[in-house]
Amino acid sequence: CRRLGRSAPRPAPTRWLYYTSGTTSEPKGVRHTDASLMAAGRAMAGRMELRADDREALVFPVTHIGGLVWLTAGLTSGCRHLVVPAFDPEASIDFLSREGVTVAGGGTIFCTHYLARQQREPDRRIFPSVRLFVSGGAGKPPVLHDELKAAFGGGGLLSSYGSTEAPIVTHGLVDDVDDKRRTTEGLPCPGVSMVTKGPAGEHLPRGQEGELCIKAPQMFQGYLDPTLDAAAFDDEGFFRTGDLAVIDGDGYVAITGRLKEIVIRKGENISTKEIEDLLHRHPRVADVAVIGLPDREAGERCCAVVTLVDPDRPLELAEMVEYLKALDLMVQKIPEQLEVVDELPRNITGKVLKQRLRERFAAAAAVE
Repeated sequence: CRRLGRSAPRPAPTRWLYYTSGTTSEPKGVRHTDASLMAAGRAMAGRMELRADDREALVFPVTHIGGLVWLTAGLTSGCRHLVVPAFDPEASIDFLSREGVTVAGGGTIFCTHYLARQQREPDRRIFPSVRLFVSGGAGKPPVLHDELKAAFGGGGLLSSYGSTEAPIVTHGLVDDVDDKRRTTEGLPCPGVSMVTKGPAGEHLPRGQEGELCIKAPQMFQGYLDPTLDAAAFDDEGFFRTGDLAVIDGDGYVAITGRLKEIVIRKGENISTKEIEDLLHRHPRVADVAVIGLPDREAGERCCAVVTLVDPDRPLELAEMVEYLKALDLMVQKIPEQLEVVDELPRNITGKVLKQRLRERFAAAAAVE
């Protein structure tokens, strides 16, 4: 540009400011451009094969980055949005049913509400035209895909992965086989470069767990507080997601946990997601979150916080331990504490606010 007497191109202006969910640390202001969010919307629309005759559930508020990405996905495809001002498990599902929703999504928590409603009304299909469900914004139990497919027909669950800093960087394909749908978040979207790295920043081979690091057209411009930028990117310019993942031989990405959600018990790293996936299969467990709590001897102890399908049928610690042993979970990974609550605290995308649980039960232990 200088040789031709032209000025260097100006960076695109920040048009959107979103805040991270704050589930593992203080919320951070994230700066986006129109182009970065349109890239996410186009990726989503392409992977879901959205059509002009689709009627998709826009249940995220546009004040959350997921809502805006859903909106842009619809704008690029011409489909009809079924917009709710705020998701209500009864009124919103009634609305989506009346309007003949074909793409019912938003995230795991929305899918579980759809499933619960269908199970309460087995004599009719509440979404007779649905062709797929979409999950993102929070982890999913592997059984969810099969449950949705059995209850509603259609293609079942199609998952995506991203963050406020880089939304929709992976997404499943509509013709993916069941196993990929159950256990992965799909393939990297067009233009996305994705690797896993070890503790020293080394690139890891496929099939080996490491921190997921990405470059993408969906990438944010930086944080509102620029002092946070340096720690967010590595020396190669990859964004450090803080998520642990495995990229399989076909390129599909499975999220296995978060660096900050590992319980370090007696020097051994324990993945909370591994335990949660197993407890989700327990017939009396409706929902579960596994957290680490301070422990004088072990450093951290593993605590399972659950809600029950039927509060009148309690789950005892000893029963949970035997259940996990029967599933061949290593003994050192089995939670030594069980807490039963009426409801898990979640944000609007369905992510469990584990910090609230840690504060609650750490404080309770201190009182005892």
